[in-house]
Amino acid sequence: MIEIKRGDELGEDYRRRITEVLVRGFAEDFAFFSSDPQKLANAFKHMILLNRFYVALVEGEPAAIASVTVGTQECFAPRWSEIRRHLGTVHGTISHLVVRSQFLGAPDEARPGLAEIGFVTTAPAYQGRGVATALMQYILALPDFDEYVLRDIKSTNAPALGLYAKLGFTEYQRRPVRFARRAGFTDYVSMRLG
Repeated sequence: MIEIKRGDELGEDYRRRITEVLVRGFAEDFAFFSSDPQKLANAFKHMILLNRFYVALVEGEPAAIASVTVGTQECFAPRWSEIRRHLGTVHGTISHLVVRSQFLGAPDEARPGLAEIGFVTTAPAYQGRGVATALMQYILALPDFDEYVLRDIKSTNAPALGLYAKLGFTEYQRRPVRFARRAGFTDYVSMRLG
C-alpha cells in the first residue's frame, strides 16, 4: 500500500531517508560531486525543506519524493559550510554554486494557484511499481492549485516524460543544454497542466 505524507508530517526522523531517495534518484546528476550516495546524503540532508516535499511511503519507507512550491518558495536552503564539510573544499564549493544556480529560483510565470512540482524521483528499489504515479496523482488532487508546471526535465528521461504526458501534462518549453555531448542529453523540457 502506498501512503503519501508531507515531509514535515513525517518529521526529522525521516530527513535522512528522504535525502537518500533524492540522491539515489539523481545519482547521475550528482556523480561529479561524489559517487558515494551516503556522502551526498550527508552533504544535502540539511538543505531539504521538509514542508515542501511530499513523500510516497511503501510499508513505512520513503519510496518516492517530489517538491511542491508556490510563488517564490524554495524547496532547498543550502548552507555552503555544511556542503563543503562533507564534499571537501573544491567539490563542496562547486556543488553549492550548482545548487544555488540550478535548483533555486521560481518560474517566470509564478503566481498564486500555480504549483511548481520538482525533484520527482523514485528510489531504485521501487521503480516501475506505480509509486511515482500515485505520488503525482496525490499532488494533482491538492486544493488551491489551478495549474502545475514541471521545469527542466532531461529530454532523455523517457519514463518521467511518459508519466507526465499520461497525467495530461504538455510541453510548453524546450531549451538546449550547454555542452550537450558532455551532459549526455540535448534539451531541458518543461511541461504544464491546467
